[in-house]
Amino acid sequence: MRRWNGWGDEATHFPLKPAGRDFLKRVLGPGRIHADAALADVMARVPGSRLPHHRLIDSSAETRVRHARGQSLPDWLAMRAGDFGTFPDGVAQPADRGQVRELLDWAVEHGIRLIPYGGGTSVAGHINPPVSNAPVLTLSLARLNGLLKLDRTSQLATFGAGTPGPEVERLLAEQGYVLGHYPQSWELSTIGGWVASRSSGQQSLRYGRIEQLFAGGRVETPRGSLEIPAFPASSAGPDLRELVLGSEGRLGLITEVQARVSPQPEHESFHVAFMPDWEHGVRLARELVQARLPLSMVRLSNPEETRTQLVLAGHEKAVAALERYLRLRGCGDGKCMLTFGVSGEARACRQTLRETVRRIRRAGGVHTGRPLGRKWEETRFRSPYLRHGLWEHGYVVDTLETAVNWDRVPEMVAQVEDAIRGEAGEGEQAHVFTHLSHLYAQGSSIYTSYVFRCSDSLEETRQRWWRMKSAASDVIARLGGTISHQHGVGRDHAPWLPAEKGEQGMAALTALMHHFDPDTRLNPGCLLGENDHAG
Repeated sequence: MRRWNGWGDEATHFPLKPAGRDFLKRVLGPGRIHADAALADVMARVPGSRLPHHRLIDSSAETRVRHARGQSLPDWLAMRAGDFGTFPDGVAQPADRGQVRELLDWAVEHGIRLIPYGGGTSVAGHINPPVSNAPVLTLSLARLNGLLKLDRTSQLATFGAGTPGPEVERLLAEQGYVLGHYPQSWELSTIGGWVASRSSGQQSLRYGRIEQLFAGGRVETPRGSLEIPAFPASSAGPDLRELVLGSEGRLGLITEVQARVSPQPEHESFHVAFMPDWEHGVRLARELVQARLPLSMVRLSNPEETRTQLVLAGHEKAVAALERYLRLRGCGDGKCMLTFGVSGEARACRQTLRETVRRIRRAGGVHTGRPLGRKWEETRFRSPYLRHGLWEHGYVVDTLETAVNWDRVPEMVAQVEDAIRGEAGEGEQAHVFTHLSHLYAQGSSIYTSYVFRCSDSLEETRQRWWRMKSAASDVIARLGGTISHQHGVGRDHAPWLPAEKGEQGMAALTALMHHFDPDTRLNPGCLLGENDHAG
């Protein structure tokens, strides 16, 4: 059973180990533990539905609770406190495109706000019901799932937009193929949600971001159906795919996705190396990607993240032995962990691995082989569960991310981390650490995590979070980074979008949304935020 007030399945736990608890107590002080609200108590607060009757809509209290929030830190705090604020007036789960069309037309006719819902994994406020005088309907695409068509000759697979990551890969594996899109939310997020939020997977260096994988599809808009044909390439004007990629449910509901798939790789493995310091690590990471080595992923943790990962691993004797070995090889307190993957034909992978290891050693690094890489692979989708372990001991964690050109990577990392620490609150600390998660010849994404202890009240905790996030976002905008590399804009990042798009860009986006949704029925406030003046 999926948790109603947190991440993932109730049967899955990722507890904070004793070494991690002691570490955070030393760094941040004793945690402040808060009691959780009970589902029954939250259900009792759900008001009556304002929706007219419709046979496809479930207005029961529990269903509305389970579709009221995403997975941002404010969502987490609201769910744990039982203070949701607003709920959708009902939830619909259409079984096919025809029912999506019916519900959309019905919502427009009755003046109803409509929020598309994929896997519910948003960390940017995409699916939260707004305070509205009009009724709000959440439209879940969960039943629009499955592999609808596979074109082996063209290597194109058509999926229902509500197909979650594990099902995408299971169905393709049965046919000998792989999509290769693995965001950290992979277990729960959907292929339609990936397109709508313009997401990136952990192995995008090999398979590409979702914009490279998205070939075409179908979208139901208030103006009518939009079909996007799947061309291998075209110079016939602006690409219609770009209207949908990152549209976050503002112009329509994605019902089908045609994706470019690949044959399953003959070999795939993940490896870990350590670099002596951050400067050497960044230089090597840039060299690897600019040399166009056929790696499937490269991830570089800064010294604080490296230290934190080794502490949280909990295997104190094994970690101590590793530390001694690395120190003898020149990787001491400032060392940085480099995780990389090789995928493809076995012989080519061996050649790639040899060349990568050669470059690591030439740069002063130490390759530790596959054991730590296997451990990363085993736990690659479990990190979101750590929020539960931290919460149980009175701490919270959040992340933010950007992407910037290589010449600004060191400055961006340093200033974002400083901004977060500077707004932790009087007498409080934030434990901040960063990794480069997706690399390009031009630059890199930057993924920063920060842990801090709860305040006496959850509202004060939320306010501290917002001050830290706002300060870091201001730095990102000032230094020319994107406000989101992979999480999308939603409502949380909308205040900083104008700095990235400019006056004319924002006007064009507003006009586009107004064309497809003239009455602003779809996800109002999402993406455009307070600039959402259409209709």
